[in-house]
Amino acid sequence: MIGKSVQGRCDDLAGRIIDTCRDSGLFLAAAESLTGGLLADAFVRIPGASDVFLGSAVTYDIAAKAAILKVDQDLLATQGAVHPRVAQEMAEGTARLYTRPGHEDTVIGMATTGVAGPGPDGDDPAGLVYIGLALPVRVLGRRIETGLQSHAYRTYAYELHLDGDREQVRRGTVMRILDQLDRALHSRG
Repeated sequence: MIGKSVQGRCDDLAGRIIDTCRDSGLFLAAAESLTGGLLADAFVRIPGASDVFLGSAVTYDIAAKAAILKVDQDLLATQGAVHPRVAQEMAEGTARLYTRPGHEDTVIGMATTGVAGPGPDGDDPAGLVYIGLALPVRVLGRRIETGLQSHAYRTYAYELHLDGDREQVRRGTVMRILDQLDRALHSRG
């Protein structure tokens, strides 16, 4: 069972993120693997989440990551699902998946992928997790230009090494991605 302090912290972070997104005209979408819907739950627990939370694609299966989120199939074939670039591509894929006409460059994508345990997955130990964020460039307060092509998102991946049983790893992943997103939203200039 999740401790009240962890749940309370997740509720506080999710509420703060929802308020910030509402005030900024931003929306949220998630792509979940090891968290299997827990990240979505962190938001929908909060009254008013429907103002900004668009949905979550639970892509537990590696083929679903490619088919639904458009994660590079060669990357998945060579690196597997537990990889920082996979987390980044999942985050950007879900942001694009949930973007609505007229709301381009307003959807923040979040992603979770990793090994919850109880044991390792091949060479990847239990507790190895990657979280991804895809932030529209307007969140960062500047445009990012590469040659002649303008990119709509800046993507980030964070490597986590979490301790505990399967449930603790999954819940810890949610808390860490909420914390990273909150930091990103409140440190922009």
